[in-house]
Amino acid sequence: MELFMTPEFWVAVGQIIMIDILLGGDNAVVIALACRKLPPAQRTKGILWGTAGAIILRVILIFFALTLLAIPFLKLVGAILLVWIGIKLLAPEHDDAHGNITGSDKLWGAVKTVIIADLVMSVDNVIAIAGAAQGAGAEHQMPLVIFGLLVSIPIIVWGSQLVIKLMDKFPMIITLGGMLLGWIAGTMAVSDPALANPAAWTWVPKAPQTDLVKYAAGIGGALLVLVIGKWVAARNKPAATATQS
Repeated sequence: MELFMTPEFWVAVGQIIMIDILLGGDNAVVIALACRKLPPAQRTKGILWGTAGAIILRVILIFFALTLLAIPFLKLVGAILLVWIGIKLLAPEHDDAHGNITGSDKLWGAVKTVIIADLVMSVDNVIAIAGAAQGAGAEHQMPLVIFGLLVSIPIIVWGSQLVIKLMDKFPMIITLGGMLLGWIAGTMAVSDPALANPAAWTWVPKAPQTDLVKYAAGIGGALLVLVIGKWVAARNKPAATATQS
């Protein structure tokens, strides 16, 4: 019960759920495409089994990500990837990412398609969730990840279409989501063992592990994603207009 009493836990849970909504919106589309040829009686089973398999696989991937992030310099790499993901969220490419999803008329064929597609598409989720979990303390990371994913399952499966419509209506949600990824990237970068441990990698400049430094890095990461994302989006608009004409 102590785990559920800490504000850090609930902040991280909120971040994980928001990440899943923003980066997992494609899940509902993939599930629908993979299960569209199933008989109506089996469609619900295909959705539930496919989602369960995808979530279990993601928990395993995040476990390895959390372990790898303890290695010096990998958090810095993860932070760079998160900034890139945040920028892509603010300035998405205009392409059909689901054109190669093939439906199956067999239950386990559809389930396999959902799981494989989710594996390919979940790299960004895994990095972002692992980064968000870092803020809750080492002893809370895996319980936090599992709890956050379980809470977000119904949102992803049944609510993602509603969320997508809300994001279309209120673009500020996407902007805040991109900035959240930048915040996580900043706080992740300054806590990298190479920057945080004064006894190791002595040739690397060290970052004081204070709340002020952590918040400053988070704000810097959020603003970096916002500025670059808006700049890239502004550059993409003329190109998209020229292509359409």
